[in-house]
Amino acid sequence: MHFEPSAEDRVFRDELRAWLAANWPEDWARVRGRFASQDEQFAFLRQWQRRLRDAGWVGLQWPREYGGRGATIMQQAIFYEETARARAPELPNVIGLDMAGPALIAHGTDAQKRAHLPKILSAEEIFCQGFSEPDAGSDLAALQTRAVRDGDHLVVNGQKVWTTYAQYAEWCILLARTDPAAPRHRGLTFLLVDMRSPGLSVRPLRQISGEPEFNEMFFDNVRVPLENVVGRVHGGWEVAITTLMFERGPRTISRQLHLRHAIDAALEMARRIERGGAPAASDPVIRQRLAQLVIDGEALRFSNLRALTRMLRGEPPGPEGSAAKLFWSEAVQRVLELMLEIEGPHAMLAQGSARAIEDGFWQLRFLRSRGDTIAAGTSEINRNILGERVLGLPKD
Repeated sequence: MHFEPSAEDRVFRDELRAWLAANWPEDWARVRGRFASQDEQFAFLRQWQRRLRDAGWVGLQWPREYGGRGATIMQQAIFYEETARARAPELPNVIGLDMAGPALIAHGTDAQKRAHLPKILSAEEIFCQGFSEPDAGSDLAALQTRAVRDGDHLVVNGQKVWTTYAQYAEWCILLARTDPAAPRHRGLTFLLVDMRSPGLSVRPLRQISGEPEFNEMFFDNVRVPLENVVGRVHGGWEVAITTLMFERGPRTISRQLHLRHAIDAALEMARRIERGGAPAASDPVIRQRLAQLVIDGEALRFSNLRALTRMLRGEPPGPEGSAAKLFWSEAVQRVLELMLEIEGPHAMLAQGSARAIEDGFWQLRFLRSRGDTIAAGTSEINRNILGERVLGLPKD
């Protein structure tokens, strides 16, 4: 891998840096706490995506004919890296931009593309992902939500869970079983479901952090027109795999920078907060743990660059994607645990407490991080993948 960007990529990076410097001078992690509710925060994020779209920074890798910029994989990776470096807000329509949109471009009909792609870019249509179920999370092929044909519709019954931002979504990419007699990976169909459909209900799940980011979805005789099938009936697994490959795409490059931000904050905290009359950074055990985290961050950076190299060669994502996700999620938890240890007794004080350090910001981050080892494949599943595909161990 050549670590120096090309002249074209440097121009792209510099233009993006200049735009971000002019349009986002703050730290989103801090700004998000100013909103009175998650509803208010999400409304702001829709506006933020529209600003980026209007400036030409959304859907970079999409073909120009679908409203994209026809950018390279490297430029898409630069976008995620630079927005992470600028600590800018995330795009609220991540499922639409990185999963539903590319799946439609690859497998959708012309009518589906015309109807949805422009609105995904503008955040007019937020998409959520209806894959996981109570008994089919990381083992996606075990899903039991059924879709039975009735004339020119499929009637859906079942339940989905851990559905990010379903309470704000206009559409859902849904994987349902249409042939229960077929082998597990066959007989599945990929659907576009209007979230306003009769019989579809959403119930937010309040996390340990207090945020209702995830949701349960219940389907009670929800009628979905056959024209909303993506690909072919019973051919949903192929579309789902395409979708999940995009999930492991260039956006994962930004994880290392998010981890590095937390590590830098831990270093600053260790220098500032005293324990026993001396800065915490003077404690040799604290120093060793901080040094290990810096090493971890660099290891993740090079792992991500290896994954990016595969993408640039046109190769499918390999098991290093599972390794990077596993390593990142557990490293984030380690750095946040260390920060609370450095805070000492103050770690028990939450947001709003008069003596809370940084208004309890890191306590909130710590609680939210417990979900990082569950989402996008649990640590256990990722270890199984690495054991089977890298070490050649027998299947679990």
